[in-house]
Amino acid sequence: MDLKIPPSWGPLLANPRLPVAGLILAILTLSLTAYSIYTKRQTRQSSQVRSPSPEKGRPRKETRPFGVWPPSPFKLPTPEPYPNWSLTETKPLPYRPFRYGPKYHQTMGLRSVKHEDWIELDNHYPRFHADKARRIAERGMKCYRTAPEAYPAAVELLEDLVEYLPARYPSLFRKTEKGIENLWSGEKFNTVDRPLQEDPMLTAARLVQDDLAIMIEKPDGQYYLLAGAVFLPGFWRLEEKFGMSMSELHTSGDVPQFREKLEKGMMNFFRRVKPEEMVARNNYFFQVDDDLAWSWSLGSEDEAHPAWSKSEKNRAIEHHHFRSERQTLRRLPKSGGVVFTIRTYFHPVTEISQEDYVPGRLASAIRSWGDDVSRYKGKETYGEILLEYLDKKHDEQVARGLDLSKEDELRAYPY
Repeated sequence: MDLKIPPSWGPLLANPRLPVAGLILAILTLSLTAYSIYTKRQTRQSSQVRSPSPEKGRPRKETRPFGVWPPSPFKLPTPEPYPNWSLTETKPLPYRPFRYGPKYHQTMGLRSVKHEDWIELDNHYPRFHADKARRIAERGMKCYRTAPEAYPAAVELLEDLVEYLPARYPSLFRKTEKGIENLWSGEKFNTVDRPLQEDPMLTAARLVQDDLAIMIEKPDGQYYLLAGAVFLPGFWRLEEKFGMSMSELHTSGDVPQFREKLEKGMMNFFRRVKPEEMVARNNYFFQVDDDLAWSWSLGSEDEAHPAWSKSEKNRAIEHHHFRSERQTLRRLPKSGGVVFTIRTYFHPVTEISQEDYVPGRLASAIRSWGDDVSRYKGKETYGEILLEYLDKKHDEQVARGLDLSKEDELRAYPY
């Protein structure tokens, strides 16, 4: 379901790019869109955290204290095994979340997700696993940590993964008396004995290809980033943002009109999202280097201000990479924490341009960017070379007889 948003929000909502952008923009886009859907579908039935309105037409008031989320009886359903899943043969899903110009569409493709589709694994798993192992060794707690008040939520997330992964991917994981075993790597994780052997966010991150984050509500009614395992962000750093409130995350990133127009709606959504609900969205952007973990072309990860201005302009097309994120959001039923998964899909532009319709549609989408979007996404660094290549590949497809009128029948957004 696509929801149009005010144009003034578009450059930030649709284009997570700079160091502050990845998780912050994931939170903003997911929460704003989900809240819009929620308000349209809201019924007049009371819930366990709201009481009926005393007067017709007036909003119901919260009955629970801020920072307290009553446990829900909801339990993450046991999923069916992923059909014919193979560590060597199952390819990444071909997310291509861009649209034709000439108009730049200020939309967010947010959709409901079945709980069985929570975590996506594929034959890129070995690379992600190796990259995370390298990052753990090189950067350690710069990339993961859990605040004491978020520890129950982090444990709950890990326990959900221990139940979910062996059921969904039985050829890769096996549940054991003490926790979970990775049948490919040989790793065994004790998630039963207390105290746990390591931070539960770290263990969770070792199991999946996603980066993970948990927002926790405090007594002031704000949600705070208090647990995270963010090893492959590309453009932002957990150590800078850890502990910030939802408001601080956005004001520190200079999100326009956040205080005036966005903050209240976002907080309302976070207070009301239910454990039974899960939503997802996708975005896309570009790198001119091949590092999944950190885009070094913008500068060192330890520099104060990495930026597109530090990138080499018009690098050869072989250096251009298409980066897309699939982001999910759900509430943990016991602790009430809100969990984000951020799964990155990372491909050379030369690879995705071999797919029918992709180079033409992508070139059209890029040309539809306004000046503000172009600056935000770094188009000046790579646009000339990238568009020249995409145009060439599109012309080749048309010359061999590709019927452009059939695209809608063959490709459905965001694929």
